[in-house]
Amino acid sequence: MIELKHIGKTFYKERAELLAVKDVSLTFKPHTVTALIGPSGCGKSTLLNMIAGLYQPTEGSVYWNNQKLDHVNTDVGYMTQKDNLLPWRTVINNVALPLEIAGVSKAERLAEARKILKLVNLDGFEDKYSSELSGGMRKRACLARMLLYNPKILLLDEPFAALDAQLRVAMHDLLLRLWSEHKQTIVLVTHDLVEAITLADRVVVFSPRPAKVAYERMIDLERPRDVMQVRFSKEFQNIHNEIWEYLRQQYAEEKI
Repeated sequence: MIELKHIGKTFYKERAELLAVKDVSLTFKPHTVTALIGPSGCGKSTLLNMIAGLYQPTEGSVYWNNQKLDHVNTDVGYMTQKDNLLPWRTVINNVALPLEIAGVSKAERLAEARKILKLVNLDGFEDKYSSELSGGMRKRACLARMLLYNPKILLLDEPFAALDAQLRVAMHDLLLRLWSEHKQTIVLVTHDLVEAITLADRVVVFSPRPAKVAYERMIDLERPRDVMQVRFSKEFQNIHNEIWEYLRQQYAEEKI
């Protein structure tokens, strides 16, 4: 579905240049969940922006369904760390925004928004404003807004980083439940190794900037996964220890 072929990205400002991504080649198969981890500022978000078509690579190409991507990819849903809800809109009008932009009638878009809000357990909060919601509720509203127009790819850029541990587990459970029903292709950027292993079919580790693929590990844990129980299994611990040992060695090398 998505293929990155030797892509690189350099940013230019005045006379300075910053190499953010260097020679990355990856394939994301349909209906899979891939977690991208690596040091802060290494270029993971830049990769997501290129997959979304928001940035064009300086080198190499991004392919979507075997076609070179040279424009904004409207088949992508993008969820960032910030909730980005419009404070002057109610929850239902925030969630319905993508259909409003697409020109769908008010009655139809509100009806569809109510269905998706029920799916993420926000029915009854349709007429609330973002300031009246908890952090977890705002994240669920963002997830509902992204899912409303049924994107084929979900790009998630540390979407749960600001939540406390309990809310993160709840969001992990919700995301896996929704994924099991709709089977979108998900690319998740995270600094949380436990989150990555819990959710993903594959973990890709990037080097410090410029981002290069340094390590890959398939996550061969059975699905469906119970997010409360899977992390206590021996298989989970073995995978966690293996990836963590690589990260520890990488960090030790950087300190030398």
